[in-house]
Amino acid sequence: MTESHPRAIVIGAGPAGLATAVCLQKAGMKTRILERADTVGPAWHAHYDRLHLHTSRGRSNLPYLAFPKDAGRYPSRTDVIDYLKRYVETFALDIGFGCLVNIVKRNDGAWCVEHANGVETADIVVIATGLNATPRLPDWPGQDRFPGDILHSSAYRNPEPYDGKRVLVVGFGNSGGEIALDLAQARIDVGLCVRGPINILPKEILGIPTTSMGLLRKLFPAHAADAMTAPVVRALIGRPEDYGLRQAEKGPLRQVVEDGKIPLIDIGALSEIKAGRISVHPGIVSFDKENIRFDDGTSETFDNVILSTGYGVDLRSMLPDSADVLDATGRPRISGGATAARGLYFCSYHPSPNGQLRQASAEAMLIAKDAAQLSSV
Repeated sequence: MTESHPRAIVIGAGPAGLATAVCLQKAGMKTRILERADTVGPAWHAHYDRLHLHTSRGRSNLPYLAFPKDAGRYPSRTDVIDYLKRYVETFALDIGFGCLVNIVKRNDGAWCVEHANGVETADIVVIATGLNATPRLPDWPGQDRFPGDILHSSAYRNPEPYDGKRVLVVGFGNSGGEIALDLAQARIDVGLCVRGPINILPKEILGIPTTSMGLLRKLFPAHAADAMTAPVVRALIGRPEDYGLRQAEKGPLRQVVEDGKIPLIDIGALSEIKAGRISVHPGIVSFDKENIRFDDGTSETFDNVILSTGYGVDLRSMLPDSADVLDATGRPRISGGATAARGLYFCSYHPSPNGQLRQASAEAMLIAKDAAQLSSV
């Protein structure tokens, strides 16, 4: 490195990007954030209205700034948005909005970042565009002839547009469970399509947020931690089979560690299923106009479909010359540490049982530490 305070660029102004930028600044690096949207935390602005964190306030702080106490134990979507804005103001972060990054490549010993408004160079580049960048949109036979709306959960806001409708929510992850609950509590006829086996955890165990239980991994292997918590989970919420669902073969923590899949944190959907206010259906086979056929041979009519089918990450087009840092699907091989490309880092690309904000903060600090050591060489 030729500069005493090497310039760093962080791509993405979500929680991971903001946390990384602050940690880099604290390490003495002039840092600029490039964000394709016109605001910080754009994904949080787009989330559905009732969303709250599943991690407690005290375990959701970004580095060097605590959530305000009036945010409550589990901060809401608006609490998070307000906190991110205050985070930017507190640390006077330099953010370029409307800067959609197209390509990041090495050029003459530095990183060259090409975006919608020009080209910038830096010694350090951190990509923090998030796990929720690209919605996954399944395609079933006959889907194009469905007369109602089919939208991804990222476009769902509240139950109001669905008054008097019959709605099928596809996918029973945390978004799918909460959207189905939101609709059921608004007295909307809602079905839940659950294709495969799942893990379900209560929001709290003995008054402790379930997401904190992921810290058991520091003391025990994942399978042992799962075995320890399983009896308590069964006592609190029963088994998935009690609700017409199937239990995953792997325990929840092991599933996170080995498959990167976060378990469902139940905040009320199970009670609605048990009461008959949410119907459960298996995987979809095809559409026949408004009639949806399932893989158990049944079929039912719905007016609208909400796809809680997750998101994909594929950074290959952004990094055409750095394929060695990505796996075959375009996902970073390493998140939160040094990669095979000197000066290039990724933040918060590995799902965490402890909550993604906490994970992003931990990775941001590790990245800044490594980048500072690199800059001194």
